[in-house]
Amino acid sequence: MAIQEHSYYASFGYHVTNFFSISSRSGHPDDFKYLVNKAHSMGLRIIIDLVHSHASTNENDGIKNFDGTDHCFSHGGARGYHSGWDSMVFDYSKYEVKRFLLANLCWFLDEYNVDGFRFDAVTSILYNHHGIGTGFGGGYGDYFGLQVDQDGIVYLMLANILIREINPDAITVAEDVSGMPTLCRPLKDGGIGFDYRLSMFMPDMWIKLMKTSDEYWNMGHIVHSLTNRRWNEKVVGYAESHDQAIVGDKTISMWLFDAEIYTNMSKMTDCTQTISRGMALHKMIRLLS
Repeated sequence: MAIQEHSYYASFGYHVTNFFSISSRSGHPDDFKYLVNKAHSMGLRIIIDLVHSHASTNENDGIKNFDGTDHCFSHGGARGYHSGWDSMVFDYSKYEVKRFLLANLCWFLDEYNVDGFRFDAVTSILYNHHGIGTGFGGGYGDYFGLQVDQDGIVYLMLANILIREINPDAITVAEDVSGMPTLCRPLKDGGIGFDYRLSMFMPDMWIKLMKTSDEYWNMGHIVHSLTNRRWNEKVVGYAESHDQAIVGDKTISMWLFDAEIYTNMSKMTDCTQTISRGMALHKMIRLLS
């Protein structure tokens, strides 16, 4: 994560300024190549977080107002601005935008030999409203209508085609909170072509449960949340994600252990009921997930 160069460190890598550059915080580009090669020698695959949903508004370092206008890579006016993230939104209908982003995929596959991508904030690409102030109830009206950015969907389809042409074994994961149907279905079936959906509801569910007494956790709700997915769709799911643990909240461990995470985690002290109970719950949460 946070591989592409970004200007604002607190954005956790999501305010990208240079899409083709490895973040200087991670060392020299050759260091990243060494990491990838070392991982491959150990039988591991490298999937990087890819931010093609928006770009930094930093005009000094980034691509916003690149030619002096507000619509070089983005839509002009308010449509080219993501109010929730203070970032620039791409206009996927433009030929040069598609060239720019598709070339970026080629660069990481060819130059750095990565094995795939986790596409960040796919929901923002799929819809003109970017998911801002929008609830998705599961009805098809939420997913098919004028609110859908057809150019964004076309870009994602092209991206999946190109990635497989370069590396047939590459993996693509879509981070989508909307539940868009066909997102992870092959293009021949009318889908968008991703291999996996990143389950965003799972960590949201667990972090909400952390804020209530575990005596009142509803097992039926937990099981339904963990198994509710589109037909024949593969899902990558974790008990927690950076969205909860880093951006404005706490890790599951910090919720379970509370202040004792700083004072009672040592083997040199007696294990308290809070730590013992927290460890047991943490193991069960990860096992269920």
